[in-house]
Amino acid sequence: MIPVIALIGRPNVGKSTLFNVLTRSRDAIVASAPGLTRDRQYGIGKRSEKKFIVVDTGGLSGNKQDLDDLMARQTLIALEEADEILFMVDAQDGLTSGDEVIADLVRKSGKSICVVINKVDGIDPTQAQAEFYALGFSHIRVISASHRKGINPLIESVLESYPEGQAETIKSEGPSIAVIGRPNVGKSTLINRLAGEERVVAFDQPGTTRDTISVPFERRGKHYTLIDTAGVRKKGKVRELVETFSAIKALEAIEKSNVVILVIDARDGLTDQDLSLLGFALNSGRALVIAVNKWDGLEPEQRDYNKQTLKRRLTFASFAAQHYISALHGTGVGEMMASIDQAYTSAFRDFNTRFLTDLLEEAVFKHNPPLHKGRRIKLRYAHQGGKNPPIIVIHGNKTEYLPDTYQRYLMSFFINRLKLKGTPVRIELKSGKNPFEGRPNPLSGRQKSKKKRPMKQVKR
Repeated sequence: MIPVIALIGRPNVGKSTLFNVLTRSRDAIVASAPGLTRDRQYGIGKRSEKKFIVVDTGGLSGNKQDLDDLMARQTLIALEEADEILFMVDAQDGLTSGDEVIADLVRKSGKSICVVINKVDGIDPTQAQAEFYALGFSHIRVISASHRKGINPLIESVLESYPEGQAETIKSEGPSIAVIGRPNVGKSTLINRLAGEERVVAFDQPGTTRDTISVPFERRGKHYTLIDTAGVRKKGKVRELVETFSAIKALEAIEKSNVVILVIDARDGLTDQDLSLLGFALNSGRALVIAVNKWDGLEPEQRDYNKQTLKRRLTFASFAAQHYISALHGTGVGEMMASIDQAYTSAFRDFNTRFLTDLLEEAVFKHNPPLHKGRRIKLRYAHQGGKNPPIIVIHGNKTEYLPDTYQRYLMSFFINRLKLKGTPVRIELKSGKNPFEGRPNPLSGRQKSKKKRPMKQVKR
């Protein structure tokens, strides 16, 4: 059995810092501000030959309203899933009433609990331990997560009763799907709908999601991983440093994924920021599905107008399937999975060199490349150079002078003839080297005299 370790505590006690240390990653955003973590964040940790799952949770503030209540629900789910609980407290703040409330909560869970006293720099560890013994727990450890002090003894004591040799049982399967879009377009609601559970916090307030959260789920025997990302606003509107980090992690999630779902708010239509995110996804070469959310709240006339506008402005991404959905009510969400599977399959297809070369000859026959300084650009043969996205390498001469318009023609031609759904095609051009370049042919005496004759006439 692989143990699940949940990190529980008040806001800003260092749970995300410890999560990053245990998983040896930077998956959780860390800053000196409370309330950054709002969803359950899962990661894999390893000590010696023992592997374990770490769950980072939002801070329990004790409020029963709105967003704090939703965050508390996520923490309670993590408590139910956990085998071991690391109850984190802050040595700088000392024992607080909030710690006592959380202590009663974790005690009722009946799980194995270790009190972790963080931020002990400059404080006598013995004195800090003595203060927190009042919580009534016998297993207490002192650490400094930001300075990596006391981490190994802590995790070794927690994993002491678990056997080794569990490395092969943790697997990552299926396509990775990043859900991107502007703030408050319904990304988290869509992920909860696809996963079939309240996996991430969904709230009618921009900026609810801060971290990128991976959500594995299974549908009809197939495994998938959904990645919830923070909403990305225009650069000029970003004021907080935390929002900058969230946007960077969202863009990193696009590059690491196999398929991208761009969520658009049907009420706002296609905005410039939507196009900017779409351009980044296409430049990254990711397979694409477009979800127009909150479709159920529109009048028929507005629906027709939005469909025509999307068709006109998204001609450059016509290969991507468009779905008009309501993530809140589930309308049209199930149909998206077929498009996701198609896009993923197309992005990883294999193509025969002979077949690609025949298609290249057909494309050139239908529309020849333009002349460059009076000479024809010759495209000789093509082969596959990679996947996700499919890369087609074309060899010829003077290919560096092939215009962007003709390259876009080739991309569109290959997408249509290969019947690719939901994925762009990347074209790479290579020119053969001229073996006689830089080696001029010396002229004979007779050739030199013939060359001088017309020069005499010119001088006259």
